[in-house]
Amino acid sequence: MKPVIGITPSPSLDAQPHGTFLRYVLNEAYAAAIETSGGIPVILPPQAENIAHVLGLVDGLLLTGGADLDPSLYGATQPHAATYGVDPTRDRFELDLVAAALAADLPLLGICRGIQVLNVALGGSLIQDIPTEVDSTVPHRQQAVGLPADAVGHDIEIGDHPAIAGLFDGEILGVNSFHHQAIDRLASPLVAVAHAPDGLVEAVVRPGSSFFVGLQWHPELMFRRHPEQLRPFAALVVAAAASRLVGAR
Repeated sequence: MKPVIGITPSPSLDAQPHGTFLRYVLNEAYAAAIETSGGIPVILPPQAENIAHVLGLVDGLLLTGGADLDPSLYGATQPHAATYGVDPTRDRFELDLVAAALAADLPLLGICRGIQVLNVALGGSLIQDIPTEVDSTVPHRQQAVGLPADAVGHDIEIGDHPAIAGLFDGEILGVNSFHHQAIDRLASPLVAVAHAPDGLVEAVVRPGSSFFVGLQWHPELMFRRHPEQLRPFAALVVAAAASRLVGAR
């Protein structure tokens, strides 16, 4: 039986002729990456009271990109002027989901906002706005320089760590980039395993977990043009299948 991967969506207010409605939306590329890797993608809208039950239905979790986390969650005294889209319901659900998944050793992959959620959930903090807080010429928002979503925006340097063995070839990887925030204080259980040329963290792992990987870029938008970018999703699905077999959840 194929492993089931729960995917967190983004909230979106949708104006219709008969009213404005809150929707939970997911970019098709996330589901396609999981399905192409052999998993079954399932959307998980926020439902804090059902977390234990939800984790009993899935074999792995994918935390997706989206708007900013509430800065107060990582100790900031006030939000930066560039902070946008804060959604307390999503924040609380995803942080609680990570805590419960860690307790059950459920495989986790976090992308863009997702890596930031993983870091904050374990006690880390974030740079609230790279353009105004970091002296960098790296195009972390490549849309601003006219690059398409599946193009390489900049290279990252990948370290040598057993937790990412087989995920990437070599020490340099070209990635896309669509973020104005990044990891500042790294949570103590995490290890940074990849960095941008300006030193910003691009990937983290948690040693001792069956599978715990956070990526700051968007491999789901690249894998059709760059097949190596499917590997994180394939690794998540493999770990989720193993979790199902051993009954880790």
